[in-house]
Amino acid sequence: MPSEMIAVDGLASKCPLDRAWETGKIAAMFSDDTDNAPRRMRKQGRDHVTATRQAKRAAAEALGVDAAFIDAMVERFYGLIREDETLGPIFASRVEDWPAHLDRMKQFWRSILHNSGEYSGNPMRKHVMIEGVEEAHFQRWLALFYANLRAMEVSEAGREIVALRARAIADSLLTGIVIHRSGLLGGRAGKNLPHYG
Repeated sequence: MPSEMIAVDGLASKCPLDRAWETGKIAAMFSDDTDNAPRRMRKQGRDHVTATRQAKRAAAEALGVDAAFIDAMVERFYGLIREDETLGPIFASRVEDWPAHLDRMKQFWRSILHNSGEYSGNPMRKHVMIEGVEEAHFQRWLALFYANLRAMEVSEAGREIVALRARAIADSLLTGIVIHRSGLLGGRAGKNLPHYG
């Protein structure tokens, strides 16, 4: 048998893993101490994510931005959207099941404001597919959003944090739409969107 080959269970093999197993190197990798390391690291990662989510939620709730606020905000806001001459028809042509859409938007906003992780979806893809949506639509969306926030009972700091997130979302979606249509020239398409205040 050539010198680089070894016999394992009567079979000739030149696989380095076979040699490592024979010399005990692989067995050491699977000992109790090392076997638990990846599991411990995954648990530490999950614990960190959970702690971060709890901290973000607690910070938002301290400002009055709790789950009940988010539910009421979404319900009121989309009530305004449905009645709006500019945005109402766009939403009406795409939303077939309003209760399901509102539930999804509540999940979205809890994910944004509480880092709940319960929303999964691709808002960019859905908005890019809407023909004719322009900056004026996002300006109107933000105007309604800000008006809705002003009418709600929440701390001013709570309003500001929600408004900041809404503007960032509008900016991101508008920029994505313009880049999709025009290329990188639309890289700062949302720069002129209104700010809260």
